Amino acid sequence: QVQLVESGGGLVQPGGSLGLSCAASGRTFSNNAMGWFRQAPGKERELIAAIGWNWSGRRLYYTDSVKGRFTISRDNAKNTVSLQMNMLKPEDTAVYYCAARETSEIAYRKAAYDYWGRGTQVTVSS
Repeated sequence: QVQLVESGGGLVQPGGSLGLSCAASGRTFSNNAMGWFRQAPGKERELIAAIGWNWSGRRLYYTDSVKGRFTISRDNAKNTVSLQMNMLKPEDTAVYYCAARETSEIAYRKAAYDYWGRGTQVTVSS
């Protein structure tokens, strides 16, 4: 059974940092696109960062609101994908989800992802 399990969420003050990790089990995802989504109360779940491959090589994606502050990375040996979040803002408060595709190319719609974690809460507040 394939499982994605997020960890690392919590409460942090504005301007602080937090690292999220997603551990995959049941299969390896070293050649698959993986992404981090978030969903704030009353809002749609949105893709904020992703890592994958296409014909030109490795690709990274960040939504505009997190560019320069968040960094996605993966450790294929550990079958994990991480999200380092710096300079956090109150508007980053949301439930953060890890997701994986069956293919290597990044997709932007949540319906394109085949596997999901249960999410971890991130709250940015003073």
